[in-house]
Amino acid sequence: MLSLNLLPSSNVTFSKTSHKCPINASLLDPNLVNRHRNSQFPFHTFKKPTSKINNRVLFRPSEETLSQISKSRLDFGKILTTPFGFSSRFLARAASGAPQEASPDGEIEVSKPNKNLKLALIFGLWYFQNIVFNIYNKKALNIFPYPWFLASFQLFCGSVWMFILWSLKLQPCPKINKSFVVALLGPALFHTIGHISACVSFSKVAVSFTHVIKSAEPVFSVVFSSFIGESYPLKVWLSILPIVFGCSLAAVTEVSFNFGGLWGAMISNVGFVLRNIYSKKSLQNFKEVDGLNMYGWISIISLLYLFPVAVFVEGSQWVAGYHKAIATIGNPSTFYLWVMLSGIFYHLYNQSSYQALDDISPLTFSVGNTMKRVVVIIATVLVFRNPVRPLNALGSAIAIFGTFLYSQATAKKQKVQAGEKKD
Repeated sequence: MLSLNLLPSSNVTFSKTSHKCPINASLLDPNLVNRHRNSQFPFHTFKKPTSKINNRVLFRPSEETLSQISKSRLDFGKILTTPFGFSSRFLARAASGAPQEASPDGEIEVSKPNKNLKLALIFGLWYFQNIVFNIYNKKALNIFPYPWFLASFQLFCGSVWMFILWSLKLQPCPKINKSFVVALLGPALFHTIGHISACVSFSKVAVSFTHVIKSAEPVFSVVFSSFIGESYPLKVWLSILPIVFGCSLAAVTEVSFNFGGLWGAMISNVGFVLRNIYSKKSLQNFKEVDGLNMYGWISIISLLYLFPVAVFVEGSQWVAGYHKAIATIGNPSTFYLWVMLSGIFYHLYNQSSYQALDDISPLTFSVGNTMKRVVVIIATVLVFRNPVRPLNALGSAIAIFGTFLYSQATAKKQKVQAGEKKD
């Protein structure tokens, strides 16, 4: 009679039929052996060993085990590749060297020091790129006041950057079709309006003033969303009051006030709000396309929208404006550098914002975006030495604080909606 002898001292190796990694029997709970002897083994009965299978038995994992293995593989598939071939999660872990902890669900959790360092890297890169763009964009506009050309060039740099990433396979290229392009036409149009309007505002007034007015974007978001049937709690409506008051106070006391700059910033707010609203409706069937690829295609289509209009609006002045700019600065390479940096860093800071939204919660992103305006305003005031009156600084602070309150109120609203969907 054939008998199966399982002794604790013998290292019998079990192997799964669906998994290549062997399991040492000595690591198993001895109670499992007793359960098998009592014919109460919960997974699968052992097959009789043959001459070809020396002391090896087949072990069939349960469906629960398979689901856990599958889940762990899927978790690793969630890592989003950045344009440089590494995810921001990987960079943060490598930089910190902090250990990773496993949660009871089997998912890897980042330790607190590692998480703090990751947030510092994300926001630091995002803020730095935004500051560089605003400084060199304004420097270029001061000697070459043609915002339509610069706005087109910035979209051109973003388009070339994305084509390089896709061609070198540093970023997976999305599969596009006619319906995807048609769905992008609306968001790209509103993105074009928002971008060119902001550039026009930058050319007319101080960068700090434009950013104060652009902090009023939540006001337009609430108003336009209400028109299409979205409802907001009282806290959200109350949060936009300090934004309106602060922007009004800052506009009245602004030294470099110009109606063209004011209206440019306001129209920019409208454009970006409509882009966000329209994107939710037209792009909801293309959720497999990540944010960076989505922004890349929006930039490409926006360039096709903007450049022909730019040539019509101010194209006849570009040559004369170029020679005047070179005569003003003296060194052509400096002018080329300013224009190039404004174009490259415009795309990079938008790219970083999309990657930041992939890595952090919407609330953290909203708070970070509010603080970004504070950092940019302070940096540009220091670089360009713009005169700031006390009331102007107070109005700017009130408006930005209102933006912070708005982000807190809308985050609570989203949590309530998420809870209702689960129920």
